[in-house]
Amino acid sequence: MCTATVASAAPTEVPFLYEAMMRHGLMYHGGFERNFPMLRPGATKFVGTDGSEHTLPQVPPEITGVRVWYMEKAGKKFAAVRVQEGATDVVLQNEVLIDPARHMGYGNRFSPEPTQVESELMATLMADIMAKNPEQRDELTKIRSSFSVTGQGRK
Repeated sequence: MCTATVASAAPTEVPFLYEAMMRHGLMYHGGFERNFPMLRPGATKFVGTDGSEHTLPQVPPEITGVRVWYMEKAGKKFAAVRVQEGATDVVLQNEVLIDPARHMGYGNRFSPEPTQVESELMATLMADIMAKNPEQRDELTKIRSSFSVTGQGRK
């Protein structure tokens, strides 16, 4: 619950469930074999199949939650490689293959534009990422705790 102050009025309690309105995103980060070995937190570019550097896409304003960056592996498989929330930026030690049905939901697909996903799907992806990267659990838990799947807010 947030408190909002209205001009020339007493403070008013406004029920505002930020987490319920949160949109998370899956963002393209280039080809895996060429880019993963040199990936670092704060990266803003990737090397394309043409050998030239490309700027990562801007995060659209409607994506207000967790951003999971993925890379394309051989055989049209896509792997989560980096997770961001706020100023926290974690490059995964172990990539996690993205299962479209499990992690993206009905009707979503991979594309050059960011793919929006709901909190329930992001929670599932984050659980799989944490399971495959136990040595990064503290950083990833901090990111996972930034949103709720119930809409009841963080505790």
